[in-house]
Amino acid sequence: MPPKVKFQKKDIVSAALNVAKQKGIDAVTAREVAKELNVSVGPIFTWFDSMDALKAEVYEQAKEVYRGYIVKGLEEQIPFLGVWHQYMRFAREEPELYKLLFLTKPSAANGGAIEALKFSQDLARESIMRIYHMDAHTADCYFRDLWLISFSYATLVVTDDCPYTDEEIFVVGTEVSLAICKAYKEIPGLPEGNYDRDAIFRELVKK
Repeated sequence: MPPKVKFQKKDIVSAALNVAKQKGIDAVTAREVAKELNVSVGPIFTWFDSMDALKAEVYEQAKEVYRGYIVKGLEEQIPFLGVWHQYMRFAREEPELYKLLFLTKPSAANGGAIEALKFSQDLARESIMRIYHMDAHTADCYFRDLWLISFSYATLVVTDDCPYTDEEIFVVGTEVSLAICKAYKEIPGLPEGNYDRDAIFRELVKK
């Protein structure tokens, strides 16, 4: 009889995820994963035809870790602000997973920043619509605009080049959030791109 496989698929994925958390997705090799499990590389290829297949599983698990942060943010009193807080927390606590989800070029193993944006958008949409009284399209535009700001800050964090405190980051986030919300509420056609930009700017600069 063939020897019984000691490790299940979930054990291999969990070990690979740990390697990715510590050293980044490029470090997820058969040797590194086997070292994490303290076994030979054999069990890995019992469950996976290639390392690309295993990395695809790691990417999905990274999304689940990220989802946990965002869901926790949605449970806060002001859900969208909670999402902002948890997004930045994810960047600080899981920088390598953040890089995998948001700073890695799309490939067979992952979908890149835009897929991650849409994934985040789907999680936050209902809350934004309910709290801010927006339709789905406006809520998506609002989230996109704020996400681009938070993406910039989080990128500074994970590249260890952020000169701003969390308090300073959230102050700017609140200012931008207020400005964008006010603009979408008060400028007809703005979310659809159907507005007179020049006329609006002329009125604004007079004030």
